[in-house]
Amino acid sequence: MGDVLAGFHAVWEFESDSVLIRYERGIRTPKLFQALGERRVPLAALEGVTLTRGRRGTVALQLQPRAGADPLMEAAAGQLPEDTDPYRLVLPAERETLAEYYADELKVLLTESGPADGYLVAAPEPPLQFKAYDGKASFDGTSVRFRWSWTGASSAKWKAGDQKFAVSELTGVEWRSPEVFEGHLRLLRPESAGAAPAQADQDPAAVVFGLGYGPVHESLPFAAAVL
Repeated sequence: MGDVLAGFHAVWEFESDSVLIRYERGIRTPKLFQALGERRVPLAALEGVTLTRGRRGTVALQLQPRAGADPLMEAAAGQLPEDTDPYRLVLPAERETLAEYYADELKVLLTESGPADGYLVAAPEPPLQFKAYDGKASFDGTSVRFRWSWTGASSAKWKAGDQKFAVSELTGVEWRSPEVFEGHLRLLRPESAGAAPAQADQDPAAVVFGLGYGPVHESLPFAAAVL
């Protein structure tokens, strides 16, 4: 299509095989959007699109990614609130007709459905790092490192020492939003399959979030990149 649709906090450019999403960097733009910057979403990664009435004289164009197509959404696991959904474009109500046109055009082009065989949307690129309550997490593209904080880490983590995990040895990542109770990021390994997980503050394969530690815009892209 090659057309552009501008909404609050983002601009969507519709191409023949993808949607290019450019997020604004304004002070009112959610920090997650600012951290993501720009994302190209292949149409093969999508299975639907809807248009709904929003609040305060707005409409919302919502893309529906296929399960397993986007590492960011896989890591988020449904924990993102509506206003920080990177697949949702909010527009003034007077643009409803235009938004409806693009929704109809997209529906014709979407031919895939069901779980994807692999990731189709690029993950945030390393190196990435963030400060958790009990340590610092860093990822260089091949390994994840946890360096414990002397003020926040448990004695169990101090006893285990700083940790390094090769991505090739991981089976996944568990991200629990810092905006809920017991938020954390845990690295999953083959030996942990089927076993009851330890409390995150006692697990050397996890870092704990807290007020001001492990914010969504830092820890979620990190989790997606590791996936």
